[in-house]
Amino acid sequence: MKFNILAALTVFTPLLLATSVNAANPQHVKKLISTGECSGCDLSKANLSGAHLIGADLRNANLKGANLANANLEGADLTGANLAGANLTSALATNVDFKKANLNGVNFSRATIYDSNVYGASMNDLNITNAEIFNTGIGVGGEDAEIPDWK
Repeated sequence: MKFNILAALTVFTPLLLATSVNAANPQHVKKLISTGECSGCDLSKANLSGAHLIGADLRNANLKGANLANANLEGADLTGANLAGANLTSALATNVDFKKANLNGVNFSRATIYDSNVYGASMNDLNITNAEIFNTGIGVGGEDAEIPDWK
């Protein structure tokens, strides 16, 4: 009897884990695209490349590992959202609220980021290669950054 239970667990445990792997909820993706509102939604690893998400409500959404390359996020609210490891290559992020968001490991290469709020956001290991950043608290720096002598 114990052997049968152990054998069943050995067979079914990987299947259970496979279904719990973080992946976007298709219903949430559909809701976002159709309404522009998806506060608290699971959009992890979603392919939203080129999406027009102007003014979208994505507060506290899980966008971990999502593909937002070439997306238009103008005026979107991403307060408290998890964007860890997301791809925002060439995205337009003007007037975006990233307040208290997890931006760790986000690829902002060639993105346009103007007048966006990053107050309290976590921003470790950002890729900002060739990004245009204006009036937004994102820049090169940190503990090992060279501090210029302004004398």
